[in-house]
Amino acid sequence: MGLSSALATVMSGLRANQAALSIVSGNIANAQTPGYVTQTPNQIELPSGSTGSNVAVNGVNRQLDLYIQSQLRTETSGGAYADQTANILGQLQSVYGPPGGDGTLETSYSNFTTALQALSTSQGSQSAQTAALAAAQSLAQSLNATSQGIQTLRSNVEQDIGSSVTQANADMSQIATINTRLQGLAPTDPAAATLMDQRDSAISDLAKLMDVRTVTDASNETSVFTTAGVQLVGGELASKISFSSPGALTANSLYNTDPAKSGVGSLTIQLPNGASFDMVANNSISSGQIAADLKLRDQTLVQAQNQVDQLAATMSSALSDTTTAGSPVTGPPAGFSVDTSNISPGNSISLTVTNTGTLAQQQIQIVNVTDPTALPLQNLPNASPKMIGIDFSGSMSSIVGQLNTTFAGSGVVFSNPSGTTLKIVGSAATVVNAASTTTTATSLTGGSAQLPLFTDGNALFTGTITGVGAQMTGYAGRITVNPALVNNPANFTVYSNSPATAAGDTTRSDFLYSQLTTGSFTYSPQTGLGSTASLFSGTITGFMQQFLSQQANAATTATQLQQGQDVVVSTLQQKFNSVASVSIDTEMSNLIALQNAYAANAHVMSVVQSMMTTLIQAQL
Repeated sequence: MGLSSALATVMSGLRANQAALSIVSGNIANAQTPGYVTQTPNQIELPSGSTGSNVAVNGVNRQLDLYIQSQLRTETSGGAYADQTANILGQLQSVYGPPGGDGTLETSYSNFTTALQALSTSQGSQSAQTAALAAAQSLAQSLNATSQGIQTLRSNVEQDIGSSVTQANADMSQIATINTRLQGLAPTDPAAATLMDQRDSAISDLAKLMDVRTVTDASNETSVFTTAGVQLVGGELASKISFSSPGALTANSLYNTDPAKSGVGSLTIQLPNGASFDMVANNSISSGQIAADLKLRDQTLVQAQNQVDQLAATMSSALSDTTTAGSPVTGPPAGFSVDTSNISPGNSISLTVTNTGTLAQQQIQIVNVTDPTALPLQNLPNASPKMIGIDFSGSMSSIVGQLNTTFAGSGVVFSNPSGTTLKIVGSAATVVNAASTTTTATSLTGGSAQLPLFTDGNALFTGTITGVGAQMTGYAGRITVNPALVNNPANFTVYSNSPATAAGDTTRSDFLYSQLTTGSFTYSPQTGLGSTASLFSGTITGFMQQFLSQQANAATTATQLQQGQDVVVSTLQQKFNSVASVSIDTEMSNLIALQNAYAANAHVMSVVQSMMTTLIQAQL
């Protein structure tokens, strides 16, 4: 090797040391920069044209484990989902209040039943009547507050979806922009490394909002998809998600796959190719904060509302409704006759029928539905009882005609022998085992123990079903003590004016206490208890304790899942950081190695210079 060639090689070594020194200093300077990935010199060997080889630094390499990075993004989505779920369910527990706390549903209900019991033992004293009224109002207010708290949480979640969509769009736009800027840059270009750090940070941020997977092509463009295959970023183009919200939500603001009927914000994505579709209806997002918010808004909190609505509705109906068994009709064919004169909208006729061939027994509930837009009533598969809507507002001939048309082929036949009497009989194929009517008391002094103690504002609660929904939906937020009872608390005891209720008669207070403490009722499967084929039944107290326990368990489970997911994310983050994050100790070691290499190259250069000087002097 000639001295000039040796000098060139030494110079290349010094330049490589200087470049590496610059990279190390950049690592140290960015040790605390979020998203920064450690860089190492991409050092390559170059032919010198003779013996020996030169060296050059051709850009940088980013030090990261792509597999761990992918896993971390997946678990980050799951962690964000768990965090949001635990957060909202924890707040829901605050809405219910601590067990036994003042103003909670359990306490208010217990205070009301205690006041009714005192009303009986005091034989209807004025002070006891006033106390019962105050306890009833407190219970209604507790239900109002609980309903309002649930809907506030739903509104907050709705608002959070809007904020998340704004952030997701910003992340997707940034990823597409960086893809564009990376075109023409080599993967080892230091400028490219900086851009890829920024792109990875945007993808990680997006992963908190929804589940993502990425594909990077040969040109260093990264496309982003949800796990369901929805394209969020396609090369240099980003999709755009639109969120249209009605604002604050109410109990009647429910999701529907038909946009015209939906009462909550819609989530629509426009793909880079121009196509668009509903992301909620297509289950496009399965994890991340947005997915958690959607489930909370449309399922979890709706079920919580259904539970308190059912509590309010059952409590009201238990005190106001009368079930009257039908009168047997001798056959053949045998059956029953019922009186339809007092069947208000929402009231019903209940039937039990048996197929003589299969011996299968079926429960049927014929509901008075006067709004044609609500018909036919929808039943879940295997629903028991099966609900059938009939308009009872017309003539008896109209009612009979509707019923026979609806039950055609079932073997059950309806007729009107006289007045408002409805005759229901079976056939050779079907036996009518039982029939009864359920009607709502409309007066405080109707002569029976039943009374409309709780009302829907100024209207009776009868369970009316209309095209916009059931009266029960949101009822907990509207329930109030009957204004007529507020004006005359004596009706807690007095149930008849003619003849007058006898002094000391505890018939009504005994009935109210019994219904609320020992009466057994069935509850809708929409409450999350029981099933369509086997309804949950029990006392009102038992139902309340059951759903409050269910919600408490759900909150506890969500917190445990959150803690477990946090551990998984933390572990993966540590594994990722062990490779990708800057280690000051490692960089200081690199500095020492570079210092020694630089000194060695400088010494070689000094030796070459000395040899050249000696050679020149020898020639002279």
